[in-house]
Amino acid sequence: MLLLAIDTSTSAITVALRGEGVAASATVLDARGHSEHVAPLIERCLASAGRTPAEVTGVVVGNGPGPFTGLRVGIVTGLVFGHARGVPVHGVCSLDALAADAAPLVGRGELLVATDARRKEVYWARYAVETVDASTPERLVTRRLTEPAVDRPADLPDDVRALPAAGRGPVLFPDLFPHAIGVLDVQAATLAALAEERLDGGEDMPVEPLYLRRPDALTTAERGAR
Repeated sequence: MLLLAIDTSTSAITVALRGEGVAASATVLDARGHSEHVAPLIERCLASAGRTPAEVTGVVVGNGPGPFTGLRVGIVTGLVFGHARGVPVHGVCSLDALAADAAPLVGRGELLVATDARRKEVYWARYAVETVDASTPERLVTRRLTEPAVDRPADLPDDVRALPAAGRGPVLFPDLFPHAIGVLDVQAATLAALAEERLDGGEDMPVEPLYLRRPDALTTAERGAR
């Protein structure tokens, strides 16, 4: 299995290859340039790993949540790649990848992931960090306790805002999220690792974009109906 992972839900445009002894990743920070960077990053990862598109056996995309235009770029790219190569495309909640990267910095307990939703809001979800079993206490897994949502930070419950928090929400609203972890953006390598684990466990991972609200841009018909 050789997975190509793509995520454009945050200000990081990130791509990775994972499987068959391959581990390659490339990331660019650009909150507005998703469409310009995705294809070159895919080419860079394939070249770094010495692989071709024909060798990819599956695609993983971050389902978000994320701003409409940026999130759509990664999902559409993944779906087009999968269709062209005749391989399956799987979706993973992007917040899950941030939680997985933050877990070792938190240890057992709970954490919050809060990413930039613009409009002075955050996309967020609450997670439990747990050990797999007593024999491997150093191996931590995360379990999402709430569905992804979009809200103004001040509207989150006090006990949620007090949790250790990953994502750019704590950077944008430090007074409301006082316990920033420092894990800021999704990494496609983590997304691929989560997908690999879930595929091995037989989980179904549909591609379901989590926009959570309507896009800023409206069609002519939509503007006329308002």
